[in-house]
Amino acid sequence: MSAPATPVFHLDGTEVTDERSLFTALGAALRPPDGYYGSNLDALADCLRGGYGPEPPFVLVWHASALASCRLDRRMLLAGRECSYFEAVLDVLKQGGVTVQLH
Repeated sequence: MSAPATPVFHLDGTEVTDERSLFTALGAALRPPDGYYGSNLDALADCLRGGYGPEPPFVLVWHASALASCRLDRRMLLAGRECSYFEAVLDVLKQGGVTVQLH
């Protein structure tokens, strides 16, 4: 008997114009019961731990990721290093057990 297939979700990066719209797009892509899948990085990490929709492991195919990356360019510190908000989101997703495929 084979293991169940890992769920795959698709995030439309063209809908990501800022941090707020990122979380709206995540909610649309991951289809949690109430449409909520975080509103900041800490809340996203909480959602990945369970109880708010799909739980890792899953694959997130991020379409138009380069466009989203340009729009999520605010610089910030994450674990003592400077990065963009886009890079921070990727880090939170990966640390939460999500396989992210950038397209």
